[in-house]
Amino acid sequence: MLPALWVAKTGLSAQDTNLTVISNNLANVSTTGFKRDRAEFQDLLYQIKRQPGARSTQDSELPSGLQVGTGVRIVGTQKNFQTGSLQTTENPLDMAVNGRGFFQILQPDGTVSYTRDGTFHLNSDGQVVTASGFALEPAIVVPPDAKSFTVGEDGTVSITTQGNPAAQIIGNIQTADFINPAGLQAIGGNLFLETAASGAPQIGTPGLNGFGPTLQQTLENSNVSTVEELVNMITTQRAYEMNSKVISAADKMLSFVTQQL
Repeated sequence: MLPALWVAKTGLSAQDTNLTVISNNLANVSTTGFKRDRAEFQDLLYQIKRQPGARSTQDSELPSGLQVGTGVRIVGTQKNFQTGSLQTTENPLDMAVNGRGFFQILQPDGTVSYTRDGTFHLNSDGQVVTASGFALEPAIVVPPDAKSFTVGEDGTVSITTQGNPAAQIIGNIQTADFINPAGLQAIGGNLFLETAASGAPQIGTPGLNGFGPTLQQTLENSNVSTVEELVNMITTQRAYEMNSKVISAADKMLSFVTQQL
């Protein structure tokens, strides 16, 4: 009975972590560019009491043996980078990548982070920045006399000024892609950092060589499916209840043994 208590305990712990992942997905259902997480389970070590394939006699062997599991654990979480639905806005500074690619964001310490959140603003210097004030990389600075602001699908940024209807190119947005986006480190603020698992960033022009085009006045919604997460939540709740019933049954068996001895 004691091993059953410990196995059920690992089940409760794993389902608790799984519920935390699900709740984080639901909490970010309205977060621009958010990518849902999925918890990955893995069984723990096995106690081999009879080795499969061991000899039972000189001429015969055990077909399966006796292996007793010791529980389960959450071995990791994996982000799903499937593109979320695109929403048209009226803000010319709103941008989205329709396909593969991340916007490059310069951190205060000089490192480059990556995001799918294209909610951009202008700071006091006219530079395009995130909601946290971090600059878009390469830097785009809009002159104070700009009358219009246009971003092409290839990332070309152009403006027109008062008295000059001809478009003037002021910069080019470049996006980054990774061989394994799931290996990126999420640091909050809709930002990711490069890791050894993600591989080095591949910088390219939007719309070319597999990179998704940039869409102006468009934002990418979260790719969280509320219905799917609610179903996962119910499944997790039932799994938690079953593990708690195992603990209750093992406790009753122990209670019976101690009362009879």
